[in-house]
Amino acid sequence: MSRRPVGTGRRFGDSGSFFPFSGSSHSKSKSSPLLSIALILVGAVVVIFIVKGGSGFITVNRVAFSKVEGDFLCTLEVQRAIPVLKKVYGDSMRKVLHVGPDTCSMVSKLVKEEETEAWGVEPYDIEDADATCKGLVRKGLVRVADIKFPLPYRPKSFSLVIVSEALDYLSPKYLNRTLPDLARVSSDGLIAFTGLPGRQKAKVAEVSKFGRPAKMRSSSWWVKYFMQMSLEGNEAAAKKFEQAATKMSYEPSCQVFHLKSYH
Repeated sequence: MSRRPVGTGRRFGDSGSFFPFSGSSHSKSKSSPLLSIALILVGAVVVIFIVKGGSGFITVNRVAFSKVEGDFLCTLEVQRAIPVLKKVYGDSMRKVLHVGPDTCSMVSKLVKEEETEAWGVEPYDIEDADATCKGLVRKGLVRVADIKFPLPYRPKSFSLVIVSEALDYLSPKYLNRTLPDLARVSSDGLIAFTGLPGRQKAKVAEVSKFGRPAKMRSSSWWVKYFMQMSLEGNEAAAKKFEQAATKMSYEPSCQVFHLKSYH
């Protein structure tokens, strides 16, 4: 199934870059080697604390990875994670919005779950969608929309919003708009599945579909960015997810972030 960004004048490509850990100034004073080493060690400890869950953002298994293959790795990952998510979020899975490529398959999977209503937003034009996907679009359960712009939903329209893959194709310029909007339309939380750095390489076909190659960012980058966007980590959900994943022998192949909705 081929896809391209919605709107020919609104491509995902953006040349801007964002490095939250880069210093904006350089000291002209000289410091001793021992002091430099000490500062590096302190910084490393702080980053490790954040990534290990000190802020309640992430509960990804960074050691063992499943061998899921395909164009939309993290969307497939969400489907695998549904039993774990239901265990963690319970009643909050009653009204779910999924945002990301191949959302038709995600919605089809969710609507089969008991006491779960599901909708989807496909960020890219669907040219060769199958009959099932076209049926979901006709019913209004799936819509094609450019997520760089506000979604056509009222605040807290969904109990839970799950976004997979799509954030990896957005520059910080557009993340500044998209993430707050996803938090706006959720009432009980936002879950983000993002790719792991160094595990995927951009392909020519991928760039033509999405307008730019995916940017695989580290967990520390995301945590820093969420803080800058005033998105609070859901520590309770993160801990439950890790416990449930271990008990159910589920090993994520993507980074999984648990965030609270705006209130």
